[in-house]
Amino acid sequence: MDKGRFGVPPGVRDWAIAVGVAAALLATGLAGQHPSQDRDLLGYALLTAGGLTLAARRRAPVPVLAVTGACAVGYQAAGFDVPAVAYLFAVYAAMRAGHRTVTVAASVTMLGALPLAALISLHDTREAFAQARGALELAWLIAAGAAGEALRQAERRADEAERTREETARRRADEERLHIARELHDSLTHQISIIKVQAEVAVHVARRRGERVPETLLAIQEAGREASRELRATLEALRDDDITPPRGLDDVPELVERARAIGLDATLTIEGPRHGVPAAVDRTVYRIVQESLTNIARHAAAGTASVRIDCRPDALAVRIDDDGKATPGIATVPGVGLLGMRERVTALGGRLRAEPRGEGGFTVQAELPVDQTS
Repeated sequence: MDKGRFGVPPGVRDWAIAVGVAAALLATGLAGQHPSQDRDLLGYALLTAGGLTLAARRRAPVPVLAVTGACAVGYQAAGFDVPAVAYLFAVYAAMRAGHRTVTVAASVTMLGALPLAALISLHDTREAFAQARGALELAWLIAAGAAGEALRQAERRADEAERTREETARRRADEERLHIARELHDSLTHQISIIKVQAEVAVHVARRRGERVPETLLAIQEAGREASRELRATLEALRDDDITPPRGLDDVPELVERARAIGLDATLTIEGPRHGVPAAVDRTVYRIVQESLTNIARHAAAGTASVRIDCRPDALAVRIDDDGKATPGIATVPGVGLLGMRERVTALGGRLRAEPRGEGGFTVQAELPVDQTS
């Protein structure tokens, strides 16, 4: 349960205020003199009801405004010269909730109805107007409305300030990410490129001379290529911001074509309407296919791979299969890429399954809910 200041739940606080106002109105009514003795029971009931209605002022400010106003008019007509305190609370609540037009209209109606109600019990125009003015002073009415509007504006400014802080923090994080990308590019890319080129030149020279290429040199060559690929992938992820056009479903065929270019017999099947897919889901599908095809090319020793994407009304399903060397029963240690895929899918409320297939090879299956509010 939400708790307000001093640890008191809002509902308890609302009821405490409502009971307090009802008790004050009833006490004032009991202490005063009113000519309509035959209407005492009705007047006491209206005084109590007007106060207790305030318990619902947060949930239903406009109905509470109407009920408290009607009760005030009713007990004035019954001859009870009691200020419309409950109605002032209702004005404050309605203005705080943003119902300015309704509140002004209701208050103008009240200023006209109260003298007529008092006239019913007093039968004296001057005295009726004096009693009505005492029941609802214009200054009190303006003060209640102004207080509600001031608090509403303060809350709106506080929300705006919080939103601004979040946007500023996000912008700073983006700037820092791009700064890291630039630093990585400047400090590492050049050095890794030199290592890779030198290793490849050494291997090439050794082979031209007919010499045996040392295993360590081949390992350095392969490590340089791998480091270069990983660095490019890291820089791409770091630079994946609003400036770089986001990749999505429309770019998946390009991934499959790249896989074919390196000798993998890759196929792509997309079924169902592709419109209305949220941007976050769109990007995640691309990353899943990208990472899966990359892993197949690097580690699976596969000859074929199939990518299937089913666009359903409530979800988008992705499945990538290969005929590589993975076999059931052998535990696989998830790498950084697979962990990243799982984090992306889980963050969107989806499910990911990545494991060896029964017929051999590996399968990656993900299901992402298509939530249009994403």
